[in-house]
Amino acid sequence: MQYTCSDELGNPSEPATTFIRPEDASCSGREFPPPLYALLAGIAMFALNRYAPGPTLLGPPLRRWAWLIAALGALMALWAAATFRQAHTTLDPTDPSKASRLVTRGPFCFSRNPMYLGLLLALSGWAAWLGSLSPLAALPGFVIVVTFQQIVPEERALEARFGEPYARYRQRVRRWVGCVRAAR
Repeated sequence: MQYTCSDELGNPSEPATTFIRPEDASCSGREFPPPLYALLAGIAMFALNRYAPGPTLLGPPLRRWAWLIAALGALMALWAAATFRQAHTTLDPTDPSKASRLVTRGPFCFSRNPMYLGLLLALSGWAAWLGSLSPLAALPGFVIVVTFQQIVPEERALEARFGEPYARYRQRVRRWVGCVRAAR
């Protein structure tokens, strides 16, 4: 069985009308937007580089290419946002109950969270530009915080909102990056 990308799972001609319990419809008061987590991680990376830099990983000739990694991350996040806009669904990560469609096309074919993946890539570019080892320590911290403070509550809300179609999507596309192949 092979999977292909589609605009949303389920019947595309009908709006999602699944009943949402109030406790499942939001991220439980998590109104701290993920770009703010990325900004805080970026500040922490700068502080680590300045006050506890560790060994230099990339010298100035290679560091000048770090902007490519950051730009790739920005483009990933913008592509994901544009895909949401085309699907006429919300970009608000603090209230998944506003989601009107389960978007599975574009960057959502290979990541359930391409906007957060884009932020991680941008932070990776920042770490490369800083050049020392210590800023890399903030990257797993960012992943852990965003996963447990944002993604897990979003997943619960989307499961409540879209039910079985979202469960199937979760089975075939990984949280951060990669598709799971179906058994033959």
